[in-house]
Amino acid sequence: MLQDTRQSEIYNLLQVHRTCTITDLAQRFDVSDETIRRDIRQLEEEGFAFRVRGGVTLKETAAEAPYLIRRNQNAEKKQSIALKAAELVEDGMTILIDSGSTSYWLSRALTKQRNLTVVTNALEVAREMTGRNGCKVFFAGGEIDYDYQSCFGHETEAFMSRFTPEVAFFAIGAVDSKRGLLDFHNPEATLKACLWPLASRVVALADSSKFERQGIVKSLDFKQIDIFVTDQTPPPQLLKALNEVEVMVG
Repeated sequence: MLQDTRQSEIYNLLQVHRTCTITDLAQRFDVSDETIRRDIRQLEEEGFAFRVRGGVTLKETAAEAPYLIRRNQNAEKKQSIALKAAELVEDGMTILIDSGSTSYWLSRALTKQRNLTVVTNALEVAREMTGRNGCKVFFAGGEIDYDYQSCFGHETEAFMSRFTPEVAFFAIGAVDSKRGLLDFHNPEATLKACLWPLASRVVALADSSKFERQGIVKSLDFKQIDIFVTDQTPPPQLLKALNEVEVMVG
């Protein structure tokens, strides 16, 4: 198991149990106690947990942050999607990455590409990409939404609309074969609708837990995207709806 994946799983366990022992975690993941201690140090440095004698405890602020919970749900699926989507990015490209939780994992996966220009409204994406391999990062400011750790609104849309990315990556909250690509947060949907026409290629990112899920607001039609990246082949009805879209499975 990859270190990032194991740390995500430890975080998921802490969400349920609040406290775990080093011994139990080492046995669960079949690694040494020292490996678990390194994982715990990393989680502590990132503000998700803190060390206690013989174990680790969830940091209460992390337990209360909805974005952090969403980010770590189905983390392994999101990481596989991110690695596949990263194959679409070449050195020197201008790309747009939005604020979804899968977008964070994409920013973590873009480790080999150099001299990118990255446009984003997501705080964590900006933090991940800043200073990496000669990347230029343009962060769209405005009022920060705590639950989404991102900026939305007219100022954000106006700033991001100045760019013409070669690829725009949008994380999708729900995918309905009859209604299209949906979200649960109107400002997110509005931003996608505003920005998709500016990109040469539009890439939607959605793990299989989003298939035939009921969102509350429409973001995009299937005909408005070029590529759909997911972690498993969509069911027949959804695949039919995506018949004019390139489907990539990570």
